[in-house]
Amino acid sequence: MERLRGLLQRAQALSLGTSQAIYKRVEGPQQGSLEEEEDSSSGGGDSREEGFQPVVHFCPMELRGPEARGSGARLKPLGSWVTAGRRSTPYLVLTALLIFTGAFLLGYVAFRGSCQACGDAVLVVNEDVNYEPGPDPHQGPLYFRDLQTMFHQFLGEGHLEDTIRETSSRQRAPGSAGMAALVQDLRTELSRQRLDHVWTDTHYVGLQFPDPEHPNTLSWVGEAGGDGEQLPLEDPEVYCPYSATGNVTGELVYAHYGRPEDLQLLRAQGVEPAGHLLLVRVGMVSFAQKVAWAQDFGARGVLIYPDPADLSSDSHKLSLSRHRALYGHVHMGTGDPYTPGFPSFNQTQFPPVQSSGLPRIPAQPISADIASRLLRKLGGPVAPQEWQGHLPESPYRLGPGPTLHLRVNNRRASTPISNIFGCIEGRSEPDHYVVIGAQRDAWGPGAANSAVGTAILLELVRTVSSMVSKGFRPRRSILFISWDGGDFGNVGSVEWLEGYLSVLHLKAVVYVSLDKAVLGNNKLHVKTSPLLTNLIKSILKQVDSPNRSGQTLYEQVFSSPSGDAQVIQPLPMDSSAYSFTAFAGVPAVEFSFTEDGPVYPYLHTKEDTYENLHAALRGRLPAVAKAVAQLAGQLLIRLSHDHLLPLDFGCYGDVVLRHIGSLNEFSGDLKARGLTLQWVYSARGDYIRAAEKLRKEIYSSEENDERLTRMYNVRIMRVEYYFLSQYVSPADSPFRHIFLGHGDHTLDALLDHLRLLRKDDSARPGGSPPGVAPSLGFQESRFRRQLALLTWTLQGAANALGGDVWNIDNNF
Repeated sequence: MERLRGLLQRAQALSLGTSQAIYKRVEGPQQGSLEEEEDSSSGGGDSREEGFQPVVHFCPMELRGPEARGSGARLKPLGSWVTAGRRSTPYLVLTALLIFTGAFLLGYVAFRGSCQACGDAVLVVNEDVNYEPGPDPHQGPLYFRDLQTMFHQFLGEGHLEDTIRETSSRQRAPGSAGMAALVQDLRTELSRQRLDHVWTDTHYVGLQFPDPEHPNTLSWVGEAGGDGEQLPLEDPEVYCPYSATGNVTGELVYAHYGRPEDLQLLRAQGVEPAGHLLLVRVGMVSFAQKVAWAQDFGARGVLIYPDPADLSSDSHKLSLSRHRALYGHVHMGTGDPYTPGFPSFNQTQFPPVQSSGLPRIPAQPISADIASRLLRKLGGPVAPQEWQGHLPESPYRLGPGPTLHLRVNNRRASTPISNIFGCIEGRSEPDHYVVIGAQRDAWGPGAANSAVGTAILLELVRTVSSMVSKGFRPRRSILFISWDGGDFGNVGSVEWLEGYLSVLHLKAVVYVSLDKAVLGNNKLHVKTSPLLTNLIKSILKQVDSPNRSGQTLYEQVFSSPSGDAQVIQPLPMDSSAYSFTAFAGVPAVEFSFTEDGPVYPYLHTKEDTYENLHAALRGRLPAVAKAVAQLAGQLLIRLSHDHLLPLDFGCYGDVVLRHIGSLNEFSGDLKARGLTLQWVYSARGDYIRAAEKLRKEIYSSEENDERLTRMYNVRIMRVEYYFLSQYVSPADSPFRHIFLGHGDHTLDALLDHLRLLRKDDSARPGGSPPGVAPSLGFQESRFRRQLALLTWTLQGAANALGGDVWNIDNNF
């Protein structure tokens, strides 16, 4: 106790005096620094005057710890601790830094490890990282998996089947009273849902219809040159919209599918297409392409028939009647051909110009029965084996055959068409739209043609609306659209694009088409922009196959080694999604379930009924339609919900690379002429580097930074638009896309021109057939222009993807 009392007294004695650190200026060689001086006072003694305020000096200092007078010996152990602490401080700091760095890297890897990379270029943020707050603060955030569960909960097969049956039973030709009633009913249905906006726009477009008082006719020509027996066209309402009108006479020639290679083969067999009527089969290419190529080869007119070889020949399957003809427009383009490049709003008057895609020769669909009668009259060489069809008692010969007289009396009429819109506004990027649409009109019942798409569209509206009521609020706006005038070349959708072209390339993220989505149940075809390929594959892995239990759609459709090429295809011109990409620069996709082998036989006929479609799918129609709805719906959710748009912006580097192989085979020919393709390769390299740079920027950025996220999304969503050539006029070349479009600015046109280097006879004007403009062969000036158009469109895409101009290094 005595020892303890002594320690306490010693501690009290030390605390009686206050110790201060006094700094004084050091003279001599350390002038300008401060030297510490100790000032210790006991009791109330203080040498400073009352109110004294010390002057603060900012100069180099020498700091000494406080030391009580007379206690220096006792504080020496404390000095040793301070010295040891000073020595260990760097090690402590380094240890803390290593611990912090390790923890940071561990957290970063854990977060990024939950992300998925679709391919080499697309960035897909983990589904469960993307979330949104629910309407109830106690509910918690909604993750993508929550939205998936919610979507499957509300989606129903029953609604789909009922809507397909009801829609296909209604008359809905453009401009008809039945269509007007359907428009009102659909708008009322949309208004019942939880949509932010519902509206309709009306266009007055030029459509072509048969003239009931002067029907189209086909007849033999007698020996005296007058009309002989008239061949019965079983249904006078079946016609080719936008066919040239008038009378033509000529001998008949069989031309298979009417493709350029078919017409070239005819010439090789000594049968000239020029000056004749061509008999061609339905299939392989569109009606418009058949007529355009026939016109290019100098034909006078075209008759189009369905051959049983291209349809189902199985007696256990449904087949088209031999007395049925197929409907199809022949405008080599889309939209209203009488106002090309302009929207047909409010009966606006435009200069009297027409689309260059309107044919100058007449075309008429006929039945297989009439085609059989014509083929039996043909002479000339026997058609090649692959040209042989399945018409009985019909020796397939090339012709020429008997002379025919074709009269086409279609009439043009100004017709109002109406598009119906419903919108759910996005919460973070409401000015960016994910668009989904379906054709509503039909020639005939149109069950597969448009009733299925309309039913899926309405079911998605109902499902997403129910999700909104449960807390779902998409990041981006969703536009649901029902199109009119689809059977005339997607007139309704193209007129809308033309009306809002200056806006849509800045606001539309993706277009999803539901047209002709169910034509079978065995195969799935996806026609799409390359930007969407990897995203679609990832969604296919999450949708169950409608006809193979325990398998996903991905496992079903990619089961064969060549599955990728069979399933994923580029958008063709007759696709309703084509104009969104090739004309407006918006990535688009169209889904279609088909059968193995022959196609669904009733499309574009009056037999395209609900009953026939249901029988063709052997009762699987509701399940297949639901699978399409799941595929399209999950695509909508991903595109409208993900913070970062899941588009593969680096894919076009691979697209160019695939074509470079075709270009390389001509490098020797070009080098001999002093020409080179080096600038195309250079532009492709710049695009690859720009895509890689953007990927690195995104990976190293903070995901919750809304400004950065929006900036990246804007650059990603405009990639497709970057491939529209800015060096050609939209009025002259509406499809400006260098990979999907048509015109001298495209990569395909450049390749076709290069092939002339290998065709010696094509360089001679005399080598051209009658009725066709003579070819001048390879033209260096034209090639240089094509190369410039292609190169600078590709280079411009690289520059735009690269970001700000001060970050771009072009070596001119």
